[in-house]
Amino acid sequence: MSVKEFSYNGSGHAATQLRHLTIRQLRSLAALSAKGSVTAASTQLGLTQPAVTQQLRQLQDLAGLPLVQRTGDGMLLTEAGREVLALAERVEAAITDCQGALDLLAGRTGGTVHLGAVSTAKYFVPRAIAAFSKRHPKIEIKLSIGNREEIREAMHGYDLDCAVMGRPPADVSVDVRQLGRNPHVIIARKGHWLEKDSGLSLTDLVHETFLTREPGSGTRTLMEGMFQKSDLEPIIGMEMSSNETIKQAVIAGLGIAFISAHTVAHELAEGRLVVLDVAGLPIVRQWYVIRRSDKVLLPPAQAMFDFLGSEGANYLPDVPEFGARSSAAVSSSASSRPSPPERE
Repeated sequence: MSVKEFSYNGSGHAATQLRHLTIRQLRSLAALSAKGSVTAASTQLGLTQPAVTQQLRQLQDLAGLPLVQRTGDGMLLTEAGREVLALAERVEAAITDCQGALDLLAGRTGGTVHLGAVSTAKYFVPRAIAAFSKRHPKIEIKLSIGNREEIREAMHGYDLDCAVMGRPPADVSVDVRQLGRNPHVIIARKGHWLEKDSGLSLTDLVHETFLTREPGSGTRTLMEGMFQKSDLEPIIGMEMSSNETIKQAVIAGLGIAFISAHTVAHELAEGRLVVLDVAGLPIVRQWYVIRRSDKVLLPPAQAMFDFLGSEGANYLPDVPEFGARSSAAVSSSASSRPSPPERE
């Protein structure tokens, strides 16, 4: 595939001149990265194509390096372009934070918090938000729900003030506070033929059909690691992007599932689902609330981060007692000193 670099005039620069760049130039690069063409970028920005092209050329001249290359798949950023794009994201985040601070000073608003949560956390995060909002009625909360990779990307792009997830990302520098325990179990429909067996091993389950989350889900990753440690491979029946769909499919008898106990607290209490007594389960991980280390939080976001870190555990679902072996595992984990968060 032939590659032609987007033209630029940087040969006369002994050093970069990025101190002269403009926000419009950065936004042009960000739009091009998102849309893949000058035409689509100009539409997003409400500018003419020649205007966007000029902004990109000026930015490349200031950088002294090619920022964009034209390929058969569209216009893509070079390594230098990705560095400048990261700068653009930080600048946009700083502008948003500054506007929020000015609004607070002017008394126009109580502020806005951009909170993210992995989909499994949606079973308790809204309750925590409700309690927080009673104390801070003027603060607006914008909640984004996604799988682990989606929340990680949002944190990477400075789109969130803080987030609730099971494993802090390794590629983003974050401050972490432990929120509470997150036990994972294997569930089956009421009346499943293994329901009354105790001390099952993973080998006993290799012929069972597992219903799983999509790749990129933290629960899916944890399940795969569990089987890999035993040199086993589960039978995957269906992949689903929703815990609710998985629960209904298990209730319908389509298979069994490895899942956070917090997602099935109601169904377990009502007797529609059961926890299989499998040796080594539950696997107890931790919930964490995280924030970027390099992002200055405004008072509303800092208040939310502190609240979740200190009181978030109060809003975790009540999980019914598991089998004797599982209950002992939960008790042992609860009484032991928490381990440092795993980062991947």
